[in-house]
Amino acid sequence: MGWITIILFILLAETKSENQTCKVIGQTGFMEFSKDGDLIIGGVFSLSGTRKIEDNGYQALPYTYCTRELKFARTVIFTVEEINRDSKLLPGMTLGYRLYNGCGSENLVRAVRTLLHLVVSHLSTCACLSDKKLYPTFFRTVPSDRFQIIALLKLMEYFDWRWVGIIHSPSMYATQATTEFIKEAKKEGICVEYMKSFSRSSTTSDSITTAEIIRSSSSKVVLLFMSLSYTKAFLKIMEGRNITGKQWLGSESWITQTDLASATRKSILQGAMGFAIPEASIPGLAEFLLNLKPSDEPESAMIRAFWEDVFHCSFTPSNTSAMCNGTEDLRTISNDYTDMTEFRAVNNVYKAVYAVAHALHALLQCRNASNPTTGKQNCTLTLQVLEHLRLVNFTTQDGDKVLFDENGDTVAQYDLVNWQMREDGSVEIVSIGEYDSSSSEGKNFKLNDITKIIWGGNHIPRSVCREPCPPGTRKAINKRKPICCFDCFECPEGTISNQTNAPECLICPPEFWPNDRKDQCLPKPTEYLSYKEIMGALLTIFCCLGVFLSLLTSIIFLVHKETPIVKANNSELSFLLLFSLKLCFLCSLTFIGRPSDWSCMLRHTAFGITFVLCISCVLGKTIVVLMAFRATLPGSNVMKWFGPPQQRLSVLAFTLVQVVICILWLTINPPFPNRNMNYYKEKIILECALGSAIGFWAVLGYIGLLALMCFILAFLARKLPDSFNEAKFITFSMLIFCAVWITFIPAYVSSPGKFTVAVEIFAILASSFGLLICIFVPKCYIMIFKPEQNSKKHMMGKIPSRTL
Repeated sequence: MGWITIILFILLAETKSENQTCKVIGQTGFMEFSKDGDLIIGGVFSLSGTRKIEDNGYQALPYTYCTRELKFARTVIFTVEEINRDSKLLPGMTLGYRLYNGCGSENLVRAVRTLLHLVVSHLSTCACLSDKKLYPTFFRTVPSDRFQIIALLKLMEYFDWRWVGIIHSPSMYATQATTEFIKEAKKEGICVEYMKSFSRSSTTSDSITTAEIIRSSSSKVVLLFMSLSYTKAFLKIMEGRNITGKQWLGSESWITQTDLASATRKSILQGAMGFAIPEASIPGLAEFLLNLKPSDEPESAMIRAFWEDVFHCSFTPSNTSAMCNGTEDLRTISNDYTDMTEFRAVNNVYKAVYAVAHALHALLQCRNASNPTTGKQNCTLTLQVLEHLRLVNFTTQDGDKVLFDENGDTVAQYDLVNWQMREDGSVEIVSIGEYDSSSSEGKNFKLNDITKIIWGGNHIPRSVCREPCPPGTRKAINKRKPICCFDCFECPEGTISNQTNAPECLICPPEFWPNDRKDQCLPKPTEYLSYKEIMGALLTIFCCLGVFLSLLTSIIFLVHKETPIVKANNSELSFLLLFSLKLCFLCSLTFIGRPSDWSCMLRHTAFGITFVLCISCVLGKTIVVLMAFRATLPGSNVMKWFGPPQQRLSVLAFTLVQVVICILWLTINPPFPNRNMNYYKEKIILECALGSAIGFWAVLGYIGLLALMCFILAFLARKLPDSFNEAKFITFSMLIFCAVWITFIPAYVSSPGKFTVAVEIFAILASSFGLLICIFVPKCYIMIFKPEQNSKKHMMGKIPSRTL
């Protein structure tokens, strides 16, 4: 905010020229206001612009003044007088002052700053001044821009404004603040879309370009970092440029200046926000400032110029304006000087003068070259003033605590203000929050009722380069773009992200799988052949149907057991075969349902044993057919070697072999329930692992061996006389059986999940139905529909005299 400082001079003696031959117009050099005292406080203010050289007969000095700076200078005078009235602060001593006009020239201020020892500043906010290596004697009562930048970043973080634009002036104040802001913003993940410098000497083309950048930018938040004078020029040029829908953030230098408001600027300034020096109350200051008369400062040409300008009068005869009488009332004037609604910046001047006074108070306590506060023996005047300023710690009448840290900075306290403009262009600056650097992290920024805030776009703006990556995606930095303009990629299969802007996707545990949004790992669904699903229900129905048909066939055979056709087809083996078929159909049910330890062991062993029993019966019937044919030959006595006892024994022997195989399988490495998570990624297959693959294939191999033997024997007996045509049916049933189980092997190996079980059940049912239909249906048909063929006479007419 310009190089405006308060400096301290200790003048032990003054020399005055008694004989002057000419009168100097105005104060000597650049001094505007002065008063003698035991101790002198000096100050430099930009009270006026650069003086112009005009031919006015050397009767006056032309001025362009700054009412705001005049207010600051008069506040110094008020504070000095208030301190002099305090008998406790500097007892027996009086303060004087020398207040100089910086003439609005940065070069002059720099020169003054170089030549003089600086001690306290009330408006210099540049963060660079905290560097004690460069400015070892600098103190200030206004917060450093570093704290303002931190506060602005806190505000942006609160509303998640991650994508902003910056307009700044080319002055050192704004340039350094902008550079510092960008550096700190990167640490907080806030990016700058554009940074545009604005100069008061900008051409129309430059202004149009700046307006177009602001208007077309994707960022909804614009930070205007410039001094008051630059802000006035910027707003004047931007009027009518159709810049709407932006949320403006202002620097402390202009955010409380109500004179910037106008109806034509409402689209820009409505809802503007920024951090301002806290409001303060200074009793008596308003009356002091408003009671100013030219007679109070008769040597000040600037006061005369100020008076003439605000009251439109002249202290010298003029044809164009009335004469000034010096008694006009400033209360009838409205400008920065007469605005008594707030004392934000003025309070810093007030505190700065008091800080010096308190340091002098401590300094005056030195006795015998010893400092009572620090105990040091060195009481050199200049060094001790600085030392005591570092130790200053007092509270003003308004309750403000004043102290300095190791960098010469005071506690940073700000009010967050909001511009709420009316239709006529006037504005009310409303305090909506605060920032206090002395509070702990997380509590230093507070926002009041958010519903009372007026926004630039009539609603809380959303200003991000890229919306946060939602859960289910991961955030990836794009090296060709700012860090805020990241990319979002969907999590790969089997992974999730359960937070916003996740840097990586997490792999779900083996028994879990991502949901559709990929933001949560859910237990994988389990799959097995259930009675409740259509396929399981249909297979169950066919199983029950097979049991029913087998039972029905048994009943038919039992009813007709004394008939020739039953006797001729070995009724004992037929009933045993029907019993084994019932078991085959029933064992299919053990394959349906959730696998368990007992069901896994039962399904394969029951299947193996029942099928061997079934094939053994068929094999026995086939051997009986062959033996019966041989028995019809003259002199043959073969049937005595394969009568009913031998038939039963053969069936038992064949079955016992399978029982032994199953026992070995169950003993060594039995089947067990397994959760297969390899076949499908998204679900778990509940299956019965074979345990020993050798045991499983041994069971199947033994069944296949018996089936092959049965098929060969039946094939050999296929051309026997019609009376023995059961061999043809056995051949056909074995052909079906072998075909089913040969095709079962590749289907079983390649079928996924529950379909493996379904294939196995289908093979069991198909082969069982093949045996039942091929062997028993023709006989049942004769017994029920062709009873005349089920007679001994009919049978005798077609078979040899020796029966089975």
